[in-house]
Formats: sequence, C-alpha cells, structure tokens
Amino acid sequence: MKYPGRLITLEGLDGSGKSTQLALEAERLRRSGMRVTVTREPGGTALGQQVREVVLHAAREAVTPLAELALMFAARAQHIEQLILPALKAGDLVLCDRFTDSSIAYQGYGRGVPLEAIQGLENWLCRGVRPDLTLILEIDADAAARRTGERNQAASEAATRFEQEGTEFFGRVRRGYEEIAQQEPERVRVVNGRGAIDEVHERVRREVDEFLKKWIVASE
Repeated sequence: MKYPGRLITLEGLDGSGKSTQLALEAERLRRSGMRVTVTREPGGTALGQQVREVVLHAAREAVTPLAELALMFAARAQHIEQLILPALKAGDLVLCDRFTDSSIAYQGYGRGVPLEAIQGLENWLCRGVRPDLTLILEIDADAAARRTGERNQAASEAATRFEQEGTEFFGRVRRGYEEIAQQEPERVRVVNGRGAIDEVHERVRREVDEFLKKWIVASE
C-alpha cells in the first residue's frame, strides 16, 4: 500500500552509528526544504517509550524471546497507527531508527524465534507499511561492542539487555541483516559503517539521494 510520503529506515547492530547518521540526514534533508518526520523503535509514541524501557532495561532474563517479540510488535502497531501512517498520508519523508527488520535480525536470528512467526505478526499488525528504503550500517560485532561500551561510559549509563549479550549473539544478528540484504536488494542497501562520522554520512547521503531521485520521478 502506497501513500504520498515515503519511509526510510536505518538498521544495524547496537553501536553501528545509525542514530547519529539518522539525525545528520534529517537535518540535511530539512535544510533542503523537505518535510521530514523523525522517529525510532521501540519508541515514537508514549506506549512505545514504555515498551522501550521494559525491553532495554528490564533484568536480562525477565523478558522471554517471545514476550520480547510481542512487545516490539505491540509498540510497532501503535507507532504505525499514531505516527507513521499520518505522516506518510501527509506526504512526509519518515526517517525511522529501526523497524521490522530489527525484529527479524534480533528476535529472529539473534534469539531464535521462528521467522514465520515474525512474518505473521508483520502481516497482521503492520497495515501493509514497509520501508521504501532501508540502509543497514555494517560494522563487525567487536567494533559495535567497543562503541557501545565507550558510549555508555561517557554517558555514565548501564548497558542495555541487548548490549549485555556476547559477540556470538551479535554475530547471529549481523548474519540476519546480511540475509535481509540478500533477499531484498531493491529495498535494502548495505552501507559501510566504518570510518569518521562525516565519511559514513557521505555514504548515507549518496544512497538517500539516489532513492529520492527515483521517488521524485515516480511522483511526476
């Protein structure tokens, strides 16, 4: 189902830099005169924020993989209905930090939840909303762990439930993202997340601009 607006998502391991790159790209696009809605998952709504606190900061074993998946999709359903769909219908470019691909990578490949269960929830709850473009910021699991550790230390914050997982878990998540990119090459672009922030942003910018050219042409 298509709307006047478009949905671009940024994905990747914790510590890949996607939140930083999303903020930079939103600022750039707004300076160019585009209407941009920025959001994140879990989050984006009051319910989403409550789910975020539970999923990220509950005791490590307090939430089972299936419960984690159900919470993510409950937040996503609210997010779509309350924020994403209205923005798309208004013609906005929506930039979202994580979406359903995160559930596939983290709960599916990472936690071992059957992929058909995730697909069923997406079909049932997401109202046909799928990203028009997804950028996966690719870095290795060791680099991601180092970045998150440095970030948490600088902010005096404790590691989240996901960040407490070992490199084997993040290796599985990384393989999940690789599978997603291989299965949907028209939608998904893998962006090298290594290097300085401005270097990575230049790679992100090129991918977004290429997509926007096609969007503008298709709208004419």
